[in-house]
Amino acid sequence: MNPVQNEWPLFEVFVRAKAGLDHKHCGSLHAPDAKMALQLAREVYTRRQEGTSVWVVRSSDITASDPGDKDMLFDPAEDKVYRHPTFYELPDAVNHM
Repeated sequence: MNPVQNEWPLFEVFVRAKAGLDHKHCGSLHAPDAKMALQLAREVYTRRQEGTSVWVVRSSDITASDPGDKDMLFDPAEDKVYRHPTFYELPDAVNHM
């Protein structure tokens, strides 16, 4: 039997450091299911109580853009300054955005 077939699925782990901040990708792990992936992620990535929330997502469920399509997907926005929030100041309460 192929060794890859015996391997647990790969999960991507995202941790929110403080309430109100966004989740950051902090690594990957293998687990038999999402419940175990969450438990393992908590033990591996938040051992020092640095997180307030943990997400685990099966890697196979993530759809990503192709780096080769970067110019087509992202460069056209550079000429549309109205899409950038630079015309006003953010209040201190949301300065982490």
